Amino acid sequence: MQKKRATVVKKAVSPRQAQRHVHEFEGSTKLAEAGADRHNHRFAGVTGQAIRVGSTHVHEIDLERTDFLDHFHNLRRIRTGPAIPVGNGKHVHFVTGRTTLNDGHTHQFNFATLIESPLV
Repeated sequence: MQKKRATVVKKAVSPRQAQRHVHEFEGSTKLAEAGADRHNHRFAGVTGQAIRVGSTHVHEIDLERTDFLDHFHNLRRIRTGPAIPVGNGKHVHFVTGRTTLNDGHTHQFNFATLIESPLV
């Protein structure tokens, strides 16, 4: 007896739901606090979709948690800078900002996003 194959129904993804243009990122915060409590945090994630600004675009970063020490920090509503061309039609974005307050302090950070679709 031959088994029937299950019919796989793929749900169509609307253009608004599809991932179109995002960048991966990774970075470290600057050091905060003093003495034995002096520390930083690392983080990684993916930006939001491109947001048109004039003739270029930016991305928003909304990261839930940095790595763990004995507390977390968030990166909330951080906007990247405009696209910076790096050749072959590719670009990155520079990002600078400050984490949320936790354990009585914040951390500054700055980093560049990774190139979108580097192999395509």
